Amino acid sequence: MIESKTFNMKNKKSDEKCFVITGGAGFIGSALIRYLIKKTKHNVVNVDSLTYAGNLESLTDVSSNERYQFLQIDICDKQAIAKLFNDFCPDVVMHLAAESHVDRSIDGPLDFIKTNIVGTSYLLEGARKYWLTLIDDKKLNFRFHHISTDEVYGSLDEQGMFVESTSYDPSSPYSASKTSSDHLVRAWNRTYGLPVVISNCSNNYGPYQFPEKLIPLVTLNALDAMPLPIYGKGNQIRDWIYVDDHAYALYKVATEGKSGETYNIGGHNEKTNLEVVQTVCSILDELVPNHPLGISKYEELITFVDDRPGHDMRYAIDASKIQNELGWVPAESFESGIRKTIQWYLDNSKWCNNVQDASYYRERLGVSK
Repeated sequence: MIESKTFNMKNKKSDEKCFVITGGAGFIGSALIRYLIKKTKHNVVNVDSLTYAGNLESLTDVSSNERYQFLQIDICDKQAIAKLFNDFCPDVVMHLAAESHVDRSIDGPLDFIKTNIVGTSYLLEGARKYWLTLIDDKKLNFRFHHISTDEVYGSLDEQGMFVESTSYDPSSPYSASKTSSDHLVRAWNRTYGLPVVISNCSNNYGPYQFPEKLIPLVTLNALDAMPLPIYGKGNQIRDWIYVDDHAYALYKVATEGKSGETYNIGGHNEKTNLEVVQTVCSILDELVPNHPLGISKYEELITFVDDRPGHDMRYAIDASKIQNELGWVPAESFESGIRKTIQWYLDNSKWCNNVQDASYYRERLGVSK
């Protein structure tokens, strides 16, 4: 276990809370931590095992802050989890640590079962035992916030949207593992009374996203004149949300959400995968007009490949509950957010190079039989 610094959260000020963020070195987790440190007075403990997608370089602008602490912990380490609760006495646990890429779950589902299901159960038990030691307002106001995905709901037809009461119908090992963890969280609430909230979010994009995901993959491949792979016909529809909008929504759910409730978070931006890739290409044509040798437009690099096994056709989030109850709406449109995102990748080539090691260089995953 690596500790970057030590501080005593037991003596924090009355208006400060201690937030434990699992998976805080990942894409969404790091955005959440940057928000908490820059926009609030709260203390933050970042718990991450630093797998391939966890990168502390995503937190360099807050890592020296006195309210920030990093611990290298695997959530499947029960003793380390127990010590975490004892040492830091958290007010809020925001659980983002997870294996999260569908293609990788096709290649290796057992890693997803271990982290997403078993790891979540260990964290829930650690939280429950700690919560039972609390008294008065400390016990009443404690929250365990489980961050999940809209993929647990399965695939939509051409009409309709996911709401909080939509039945679960997962298609991939990844979404099945997240479905299981959602059910565990609800069970700990209903059986033991542990105060929990759950959020299910649509597709995130923005700075610091590992380049196995669609938008950074396409952006970096285009700059290197590599094929831009599109699964099937590219007509799969996703609802896209800018990661900083999601981070703020998560904070609202954790601090204002009602115990036992679920909140769906969406960006109101339904796009086909092909539309997303074409948009990236169009912006790159404008921002990087000196095209690689042999092409006049980045769109010429688009390559249609065999579809992903069990690929859901459409996701769409009805986010009216979080808007009506917590007052959250996304600040970024897809048009504004995607331009910011692409510019960030253009300006941060060093980060992009550093996160790609010998184990992954933008090759296709999820084709194992």
